[in-house]
Amino acid sequence: MQQLTPEGQQRISDLAQRYYVSSDAVMTLLQALVNGHGTMAQFYHPELGGNGQWMQGGMTMIGDMFNNGLKAKVDGLCAELSSLLSTQPFVPAPAFTSSQMQQQGGGGSPGGTAVSLFVPSAGGGSGSWWPGELGVPGSSGSQNNIRYAYFPGARRLAVDVNGRVSVYDTLDHQISGISQQQGGGSSVTFSSQYGVVSVLSLPIISGDLAQQQPANPAPAPSAPAPAEAPAPRPAASQEGDIFAAIERLADLRQRGILSEQEFTAKKTDLLSRL
Repeated sequence: MQQLTPEGQQRISDLAQRYYVSSDAVMTLLQALVNGHGTMAQFYHPELGGNGQWMQGGMTMIGDMFNNGLKAKVDGLCAELSSLLSTQPFVPAPAFTSSQMQQQGGGGSPGGTAVSLFVPSAGGGSGSWWPGELGVPGSSGSQNNIRYAYFPGARRLAVDVNGRVSVYDTLDHQISGISQQQGGGSSVTFSSQYGVVSVLSLPIISGDLAQQQPANPAPAPSAPAPAEAPAPRPAASQEGDIFAAIERLADLRQRGILSEQEFTAKKTDLLSRL
């Protein structure tokens, strides 16, 4: 992320004091929102309930799912930071209605005056960390030391771990979320219609990891290709991701996107993978 201006540092400090969290927690949300184009964030921070997701329009989820006070705090922080980002010339601006802008204080700054958060780079823009030929991602986010960008049209997933970018072929997976296993180094998983799957199970297209990981062995010429690949089964260490997926399904049911029957069927399917 670009360097903060003195005004930007002061704004982060003010938000931290007002919401009774550390400046590091606010910066974690800011980085996640920059990666999510100002309209969504995927993050991890102990002060914010661990793993969490926020999306403009009312969706807020945190690891401490029953802590409504903390959930409201995360939602308030994300909303104000998203409003601040909408005034910045160096990052993608989220779409706001006039009523939302009024609720956020005319761009999230005192008196409606825009605050310059970032020091302009020499090129006049923040740039994209993924390969340019991939275009614009359908979704992106960050968590701990990883960033991801998903390109559903090209069936590609770009993952940046500690500044090392790798691009994977997503095959027929329809990715709905990325997470990192705590205590597992850079073990990255994603959620799709097949459940929770390790990114390392995908064919790697390019990146540093392409030289570090053994290539998937090709099937023998005489061996017939399988009619259908079996659904991946998560390891015991991935139980938390399954419960997180169930929570997201419950949220979709509450919002009327899923019926009770659809929710029950998918919940039963996910629990069978434990």
